[in-house]
Amino acid sequence: MFMGEYQHTLDEKGRMIIPVKFREGLGSHFVMTRGLDKCLFVYPMSDWETLEAKLKALPMTRADARAFVRFFFSGATECELDKQGRILIPQTLRDYAELGKDCVVLGVSNRVEIWSEPVWKGYSEDAADSFAAISEKLVDLSF
Repeated sequence: MFMGEYQHTLDEKGRMIIPVKFREGLGSHFVMTRGLDKCLFVYPMSDWETLEAKLKALPMTRADARAFVRFFFSGATECELDKQGRILIPQTLRDYAELGKDCVVLGVSNRVEIWSEPVWKGYSEDAADSFAAISEKLVDLSF
């Protein structure tokens, strides 16, 4: 399981260090793709394969299913850590997530998320304001 929040920087070549605590869970090869809310999702290969199977099962006759699968898979790239524990984030993904020098890396259960620091600050402030209301809606999930 991935959890925690870490501040990291993107170098001029688009490389970023993956937090040490996440490296073992991700393994030597993993998949990065466009996520929701303007961040990047990073999955260990085993979780990516499970997700891939679920997405393959979506009905391709539905336009929304086709659109989501296109969005998700067209942005996907296999990543490998270098000897310094860094990954190269492709320019298309950096552009999508509006990544600049300062980034936030989050552990979110079965995935890692990479955010632009300003985008994360805005998102987390908005989410904090509505956290109580959201938790009331989720009470039916028996937490």
